[in-house]
Amino acid sequence: MRQITKEFPGVKALDRVDLTVRAGEIHAICGENGAGKSTLMKVLSGVYPHGTYTGEIVFEGEAVEFKDLKASERAGIVIIHQELALIPELSVMENIFLGNEVTGRLLINWDEARVRTLELLARVGLEIDPRTPIKNLGVGQQQLVEIAKALSKDVRLLILDEPTSALNEDDSANLLDLLRGFKGKGMTSIMISHKLNEIEAVADAVTIIRDGRTIERLDAAGGIDEDRIIRGMVGRSLEARYPARDASIGEVLLEVDGWTVEDPNIPGRMLASGSSFTVRRGEIVGFAGVMGAGRTELARSVFGRSFGLYRSGRVRIGGQEVHLPTVESAIKHGLAYVPEDRKTHGLNLLDSIRDTIVSADLSRITPRFLLDENLEYQAAERYRQSLRIKTPDVNRGVATLSGGNQQKVVLGKWMFTEPEMLILDEPTRGIDVGAKYEIYTLINKLADDGKGVLLISSELPELLGMCDRIYTVCEGRITGELPAAQADQESLMRLMTTTSSRA
Repeated sequence: MRQITKEFPGVKALDRVDLTVRAGEIHAICGENGAGKSTLMKVLSGVYPHGTYTGEIVFEGEAVEFKDLKASERAGIVIIHQELALIPELSVMENIFLGNEVTGRLLINWDEARVRTLELLARVGLEIDPRTPIKNLGVGQQQLVEIAKALSKDVRLLILDEPTSALNEDDSANLLDLLRGFKGKGMTSIMISHKLNEIEAVADAVTIIRDGRTIERLDAAGGIDEDRIIRGMVGRSLEARYPARDASIGEVLLEVDGWTVEDPNIPGRMLASGSSFTVRRGEIVGFAGVMGAGRTELARSVFGRSFGLYRSGRVRIGGQEVHLPTVESAIKHGLAYVPEDRKTHGLNLLDSIRDTIVSADLSRITPRFLLDENLEYQAAERYRQSLRIKTPDVNRGVATLSGGNQQKVVLGKWMFTEPEMLILDEPTRGIDVGAKYEIYTLINKLADDGKGVLLISSELPELLGMCDRIYTVCEGRITGELPAAQADQESLMRLMTTTSSRA
C-alpha cells in the first residue's frame, strides 16, 4: 500500500500511509485507538472502495482497485472484523456459506455444504456439529467459525482486526497457534492487536501507525519488543504500565452479602451462589476469573438486578441496607456500571456523543421538566475535554469514534451521574496502551476522590497492577480474596479454577 490517504468530514484518518507485507508472513499493525489501523484495512479490503481514497494498492505484483468487499475476496483478501459478523440464529454451516452458498442445479446442496463445513472446521481445529446454532457457541468458537468462513473463500491474505480482544488466554493461544499453522502452509496474515505480548510472540514484522501516518516498520530479525512498540505508538516511553497511587482507604461503601441469582434461561442453574464481598471508599477491588466464571453476571445482578433472577442476598451502601430492584434505583443510590460490551450494552450507535454522555441521568439537564440544550452541551463538552475524547465536536455520532474513544464516552456517560460506586467491566478491552494508561489514571483519580471502584478484568497483570484487593470467582462463587500486594498470577489462577468457596 503506497501513500494511502483517506479523509472523512473534518478528519484526515490516513495521511500518506505506506505498508509492505511479504508473502507468507504474519504482519502486525500497531497504533493507538484512532491511529487509522482499521481504516487502512478497510481500504485494503474494499470496504472503502477505490475512488474514496488516494494512493495505490499492489497485490501479488499487480495494481488493484477494489470497488467493494466482494472484489477483494475474489482476489483472495478476506477481512475478519473485531465485531464478528455472524447471525446467531443460523447454524455454523449456514453462516460459513452465507452469500457463498454451495448450490446444485437450482437449490442449495446441503449434503455437500455439510461435508465442506466439516473439512473447514477441521482446518481450524473445531469439533462441533455443523448444524449447531451460532448462539450456542462461546466467543472463542465463534472466532474460529469466522476463520473457517474466510478459508471457504480461497483466502491468500487473511486480515484479523483484534482477533483475541474478547478471548480468554487459552482461546487466544489456540488462535495464535492456528495463525502459525497457516504461516507454515504459506498463507499471509495481517493482524491488528493491542496485546503487545502476542505480537511479540507471533509477528514476523510490525508496522506502527500514529495519527494516521506510518511511523516505522520493525522486523523480528532486528528485534521486536513491547517497549519499542510502545515508543513508536505513543511517541514516548511508558516507564510503568500502571500509574502509581498512594491509596487512602476509608470505611466500607458497598457491602454485598449472600447474593444468589438464578440463570433466567436454565432453571436451577445459579449464576451467583451465596456471594459476599465489600468495597471501601478510596479502594479499587478486582474480580478475577476465567471466561464464563460469572463475574459479569454477579456485577450486573447487583446493579439493579439487570441480569438473572434474584433469589436472595442483601446490599448495603454506607452501612444502610438498600433495595435495588431496577437500574434506575441503582443509579439513584450512587451506583454506575460500565459494561464489557460497549457497543451492545453501553452505547446507542445511532446517538451523538452529546446525547450519549447525558443519557444515564436526564434529570440533571431537565430543570422544570424541559431539556436544557445548553446544559446538555456543556456537560458533553466538559467530558470531551477531561477524558480527551478525540473528536472535533460532541455532535458527532459515537459510531464514528474508535473503540478507545467510544469507551471514554461510556465512562463519561456514567461519570455524569456523579456516582459513589463504579463497577467497571473490562474497561480497557480492545484499547491501546496509551489509552489504557489514561483510563488507569482516571480510575486512580476516582479512588483518590473517595469513590469505590470494582474492576473486572480478564488480564491478571492489570488486576495486580491496579487493585488493592482481588476476589476470585469460579462457577458463580467467590472462591478467594487476596490483598494485591500478596497475590501473583499463579495464586490467583489457583483460586480461579477451584469450585470451593473461601472459608
